[in-house]
Amino acid sequence: MNPREISALAARSGLDHVWRKVETAERLSGDDASALLASNDILALGAMADFARARLVGDEVYFISNRHINHTNVCRNRCLFCAFSHDDGDADAYTLTVDEVVEKARETLAVGGISEIHIVGGEHPDLPFSYYLDMMRALRELAPDVHIQAFTASEIAHFARISDQSVPEVLQALKDAGLGSLPGGGAEVFSGRVRDLICERKITGQTWLDVHRAAHGVGMVSNATMLYGHVEQPEELADHMVQLRELQDDTGGFNAFIPLSFQPANTGLSELPGPTGFDDLKMLAVGRLVLDNFRHVKAFWINVGLKLAQVSLAFGVNDLDGTVVEERISHAAGVDTGQELSKAELVHVIAAAGRVPVERDTLYNVVRRYDAVD
Repeated sequence: MNPREISALAARSGLDHVWRKVETAERLSGDDASALLASNDILALGAMADFARARLVGDEVYFISNRHINHTNVCRNRCLFCAFSHDDGDADAYTLTVDEVVEKARETLAVGGISEIHIVGGEHPDLPFSYYLDMMRALRELAPDVHIQAFTASEIAHFARISDQSVPEVLQALKDAGLGSLPGGGAEVFSGRVRDLICERKITGQTWLDVHRAAHGVGMVSNATMLYGHVEQPEELADHMVQLRELQDDTGGFNAFIPLSFQPANTGLSELPGPTGFDDLKMLAVGRLVLDNFRHVKAFWINVGLKLAQVSLAFGVNDLDGTVVEERISHAAGVDTGQELSKAELVHVIAAAGRVPVERDTLYNVVRRYDAVD
């Protein structure tokens, strides 16, 4: 869509003042972000986000061959929005040994082709910090060329508490043991009001930011998330994105922004309806427009579904995550997507949307670019 057509859409929806900034690459304010979130003109939002995406990153769409491993669902936080966590001793509680974690990785490596092992889990009250260091060392020994992305900021803060170390000391120890980067989980919404309602035992939003700042300081990259569709207000989402943008200005350490769709089933907030597909597309588009210093906006197909993830490629998205294999956290909350995709399926949905599929590693180095002939 050309700028004149986008301008007409923006004017129709009362967003012409935002479009003028987007067109000239002027940074949007928190008020602009709130205006976008308040809009129901999804076509105008999508057109502006697609324009911003094309200018910044072009038509390449990334995916990764990765394996998810959730080592334990025992968690001290018991957040209301989470269907995955359990108390130790519950019938469905589990904790994998380091050998069991390694075996899951070995099984996937035997099939071939993964470049990332992705590990997150609960904050188990009784596991020592040495368990996590042993896990990193064992995985690095098993697959020295595979990148390990593991542990949310909340988990890192938990490790600091149980080991009586500072967050930078914990991060450096994990890095020395084999950790390559942090995922973006645990951010939820930074608002203290929201966190008091849905995750009162979890770290504060400021602590999440501080952990990621520390990770960037020891030479790790990370991702950033935002959980939407529960008790938050639009201005709280806008503030969340502005705070992420400010940290990115300072460190440049974030790879991707990943809005996460709240899944209410089996949670302490199951009475809520949860976000719609309209909401999913809006959050992805607004993320692209507000987070002008993030090159990558990711649609997590596990949460939103593969077909809507494909549509989101016209709403500012340029990453569809990856092959995944055995995702447990969202599925515990009732998502009915599969738990694994093949490279061929990812290539197909990206190419069918008129974009160029690119397999990447965790650091966005190109593994393979799939041209039309492929």
